[in-house]
Amino acid sequence: MNAVSSSLRRKQVAAWGVVSIFALGLFFAPIGVWTGTVLGAWLAATQRVGRGFVLLVSCALVFGVPHLVHGLLQRGSGSLPTFLGWTLAAAVLSTLPFTFHRMVSPRLPGWASTLPLPVFGVVFATIAGASLPTGFATAQDERLNLQLPHLASGLGSNAPVFLTYWFAAMLMWAWNRPSRDAWIRQGLSLFGAVCAVAAGFGVLRTPVLRTWSSTIQAAAPPGTGFAWICWGVALVLSGWAFYVSVKERGWECRPQTLRILQSPATGQPLQFVGQALVTSAGERFPIRNHIPDMRQPADMTGDNQKYNHLYETIGGFYDDIQRIVCACSAMDRDAYVKGYMSLLEVKAEDSVLETSVGTGLNFGYLPPGVSLTGIDLSPEMLSNCRANLQRRQMQADLLLGNAECLPFADESFDVVFHVGGINFFNDRAKAIAEMIRVARPGSKILIADETEEHVKDLYERGPITGGFYKNRKEPVTAPVDLVPPEMLETHLDFLKPMGKNRFYVLTFRKPWPCDPAPVLENMLQGAMLQAAQS
Repeated sequence: MNAVSSSLRRKQVAAWGVVSIFALGLFFAPIGVWTGTVLGAWLAATQRVGRGFVLLVSCALVFGVPHLVHGLLQRGSGSLPTFLGWTLAAAVLSTLPFTFHRMVSPRLPGWASTLPLPVFGVVFATIAGASLPTGFATAQDERLNLQLPHLASGLGSNAPVFLTYWFAAMLMWAWNRPSRDAWIRQGLSLFGAVCAVAAGFGVLRTPVLRTWSSTIQAAAPPGTGFAWICWGVALVLSGWAFYVSVKERGWECRPQTLRILQSPATGQPLQFVGQALVTSAGERFPIRNHIPDMRQPADMTGDNQKYNHLYETIGGFYDDIQRIVCACSAMDRDAYVKGYMSLLEVKAEDSVLETSVGTGLNFGYLPPGVSLTGIDLSPEMLSNCRANLQRRQMQADLLLGNAECLPFADESFDVVFHVGGINFFNDRAKAIAEMIRVARPGSKILIADETEEHVKDLYERGPITGGFYKNRKEPVTAPVDLVPPEMLETHLDFLKPMGKNRFYVLTFRKPWPCDPAPVLENMLQGAMLQAAQS
């Protein structure tokens, strides 16, 4: 076994170990206190605010069924409406820290973005403790106090709550960072230092710590002073995030991108007016959430509508599920992506377009200095793409639109490629023709997607994706026959990241308007004839 395979196997074992811990947390409360908080932070971060809130409340109610049954047996059916009301209130209060973290955290820099979850966790735990009846708000606090008794006795019951939520926020922050950079080391070191200080309350019991603990508890009931500190920090962080959101400017793009934009319906040039792109004929394309919406009613029909609904459902955790599946199956995702991205011919300062850009994964494998443009039919995928680009400190012009009718002028890009999705377009031939139209002459065009084997083995068996991919009219095939015959160097290859033909890669080159070979041949013959005559 070579070094690469050995490394992948170690990662696979580690991945299954982590998955096992989270699975155990579903049934074993002392672990579930920690893993459940991490899962809650993850679910909230991968969804829009409203949908994430509803999902988390639903999960809280589902996992609260044993508590609900136990409570009904103790109180009797006569108290059912009241008991259900308090149960719902407890579920909402336990969800709000994650919701507020989702709203505030993305607008804060560095490890400061990890603080909203713990401070709001303490805030709403305090509200729950003061407003909910006994038995509704204290179950988690009691489990935490049993696990961290010295911390609870030193700073009150809110301190373990803070530490648990901060642990989850730190893990999510490190997970979402594009690399193991200095920020991660600094953030985790800070978290470790705080944990060491917290442990000192029970282990070291130094005079300084005893004095600090006594001072806090003398100023207010146990935990109250710490709770008021968290209230203040929560207000400061919320104000900071609000200020940043107000300062955020509207949609901007590079001037060269604005020059090549055109109406996908009429081909007329577009101008940026207010918060919309408009044509001289009065066509108007609104800009929502910093992304122009270039879609037309006809775009959201047939397979486009069907599979766009899928991506709207899974878009938030699309990248994370890929990472987990690759780790658990010992697949080197980095090598797989490089396998097809290396086939592109990209030079510094080239203009690059990716159709069906998704979450923007491929942009990270392009050389620095290129001008990036991405278009996708799914708002959810583009929203995550924008967030990923911000984390990587990359710039790209993103548009919401149909790859079968691109809103760009002819011959606008040096590099055009597509990865994933074309298998289930309404009109694959039209999408390929559009890629050719907007590419400059001589450009190498790339199309990559999953094979029928991959769709059958993975997507048809998935609990969420199965309903979309079963009972298809036609099997998946690489669209070689849809490439116009005048294209040059057409080549089809297959990638085997897991030892099977899972992905195909189709490349071809757009010819120059006129083949230079006959011209050069005529010039050479003319020169030879002129030399012979002289």
